Amino acid sequence: MALRLPRGFRVGAVRAGIKPSGKPDLALLVSGLPAHWAYAATQNRAAAPSIHRGRALYAQGGPLRAVVVNAGNANCATGERGFRDDLLMAELAARRLEVPVEEVLTASTGVIGVPLPVEKIEASLPQIALTPTVEAFAEAILTTDLVVKVAEREVAGARIVGVAKGSGMIHPNMATMLAFLVTDAKVPQEVLRASWREVVDRTFNQVTVDGDTSTNDLALLMANGAYGEVPLGPFFEAVEEVARELARKIARDGEGATKLMTVRVQGAATEEEARRAARAVAASALWKSALYGNDPNWGRILAALGNSGARFDPLKVEIRLQGILLYRGGALPFDRERASQAMRAEEVEVFADLGEGPYSAEAFGCDLTEGYVRINALYTT
Repeated sequence: MALRLPRGFRVGAVRAGIKPSGKPDLALLVSGLPAHWAYAATQNRAAAPSIHRGRALYAQGGPLRAVVVNAGNANCATGERGFRDDLLMAELAARRLEVPVEEVLTASTGVIGVPLPVEKIEASLPQIALTPTVEAFAEAILTTDLVVKVAEREVAGARIVGVAKGSGMIHPNMATMLAFLVTDAKVPQEVLRASWREVVDRTFNQVTVDGDTSTNDLALLMANGAYGEVPLGPFFEAVEEVARELARKIARDGEGATKLMTVRVQGAATEEEARRAARAVAASALWKSALYGNDPNWGRILAALGNSGARFDPLKVEIRLQGILLYRGGALPFDRERASQAMRAEEVEVFADLGEGPYSAEAFGCDLTEGYVRINALYTT
């Protein structure tokens, strides 16, 4: 069943010939009304021109009407030409949509260091037919992903729809991911921006697949107000639910992954320490390998917690795996075969109580398999 976008939004995609596979690789996301928007992007210092331009537009504070996305080419580390090509892509989309170029955001994902084939973009943009359903856009933004990633919620009649891509080069700050959330709710720009940063920190910045932070990540929230005002508390709860669902789907689709890992930490002295502790476990190559091998090696979990920077006394820590108590201030007897069998599920939950305070957080990751090595050995950079 096709997933419809909120009022006033349309999307479309086309095969421009950017991806060697010949799959759809050029997409548009368009709002019929000028939209308020909130934006978060990678902290990688080698960020692509699309990120630099996005930050500049964000600082100007004007409305947003559209996003043009290409997949298959990151347009990163391509010198001054890369900045000119990124601007040209925006200008071509603005001309196609008859909107000001400063109201068009660009996004690119794919191979680093290869010039953007703007001639293909110029030839293909006019062919994009815009529709009110999200599927064509969701497919066109993928790279090594195996599945499309969409989510939706409704709040007091307004709708929120999210779509994302991401599979490898995934680590907090942010990950190799593009995430686009759109809503027809009416939300003040300053409120949208302040709350979005918090949502991103608790969701997309808690995803890790391989410890590598990309040059091109962004997470965008657009609100065009076509429906009207809604209660802001429930609205942002729903936004976070959409973002969390997308974050979990990114982790589950990690390159070579066979299972989703959810790490829940409670009892931290601060929320930031809780987030850091959860991320450290989700990112541990040693623990991720044990997860793949269905080995309930709690020592690797404890070591990752201790390396996170979060404060705790090991004598107060409790660790559970799939609900099975493995450690409480010291090693405990447990049925290893039962624990190993429990790890064979598609989703594995790690729980840790640090015993230091009232704060909690979660992080999302996956197991580390030979499939990850194989994919990245064959996927050119």
